[in-house]
Amino acid sequence: MTLPRVVIVGAGFGGIAAAKALAGAPVDVTIVDKHNFHTFSPLLYQVATAGLAPDDIAPNLRGIVQSDRNVEARMATVHGVDRREVLVDRGVSIPYDYLILAVGAVSSDFGVPGVAEHAIPLKTLADATRIRSTVLARFEEANTNPSLADDGTLTFVVAGGGPTGVELCGALGELFTKVLAKDFKNLDVRRAQVVLVEMTDRLLGYFSPASRAEAEIELGLRGVDVRFGVPIASVGPDKVELADGTVIPARTTVWTAGVKANPLADTLGLAQTKRGEIIVRGDLTVLGHPEAFVIGDLAAVERPDGKPYPQFAPVAIQAGRYVARSIEGRTRGKPAK
Repeated sequence: MTLPRVVIVGAGFGGIAAAKALAGAPVDVTIVDKHNFHTFSPLLYQVATAGLAPDDIAPNLRGIVQSDRNVEARMATVHGVDRREVLVDRGVSIPYDYLILAVGAVSSDFGVPGVAEHAIPLKTLADATRIRSTVLARFEEANTNPSLADDGTLTFVVAGGGPTGVELCGALGELFTKVLAKDFKNLDVRRAQVVLVEMTDRLLGYFSPASRAEAEIELGLRGVDVRFGVPIASVGPDKVELADGTVIPARTTVWTAGVKANPLADTLGLAQTKRGEIIVRGDLTVLGHPEAFVIGDLAAVERPDGKPYPQFAPVAIQAGRYVARSIEGRTRGKPAK
């Protein structure tokens, strides 16, 4: 008997959750991603600060679904969707009866001059390893010529006071004082500085006031200079200029200030929000396409109070499991809840 085919695009938290929830269901599942591994993104900051190796947060995708007999993994770049087929590399297409789009978000520079050229985002494993290499290279340069510390070589600016920015700043502070201070015996590591720039008046906007206050205290204990209430106006190779005219000499800027929907959304011809997320119905299906679901950061989903759900892993995981239940229910002739 030919079973319904479910194609999941994206092996992030939502895609993996959907695939695992469909294991053993009366469907054939193909999960497609441009990488053959899943990135445990909440720990990217640990890779960026040499606390973990890249392999520690990037389990093999095929290994994740190895025991699920009706689920297969496929490494390919998705270029579009047309007539119930997912279009991938070399003109190959993957047919589907149900489609789950879970490709997430990418970093957004909000049009700030110099960000694309001079700042490093922190959204992928490659970004994390690049940050780690850059930080260590800066210390090697300053160790060779200590006077470089005065021109911003040992100043690290992090844009964005969300979870990623806060965690990265705290980990950098610990890296400097607990590790690099011992490695670089002839360098005054105390000259290294981490500056966190947050355009609003608070850190961790989605968190409770107690958590926000604790984060600010902890960053202070780690020597992080937190600048509130001013956006970044431009980023250069050796400086960051704030909107109030302040100039911070810095040769390393990490951009965690915002994200936008994956560019794949722009190729599908579907209704989108200003940030590029795909507009979905209450059951996470696409308008006019009841066979297609969108989950995670790609979906424009609002809470009952009208506010958007935060772009956190638990939201994507719950959506993935919900969609899996909906698809399995349909195969049994049951309506979605």
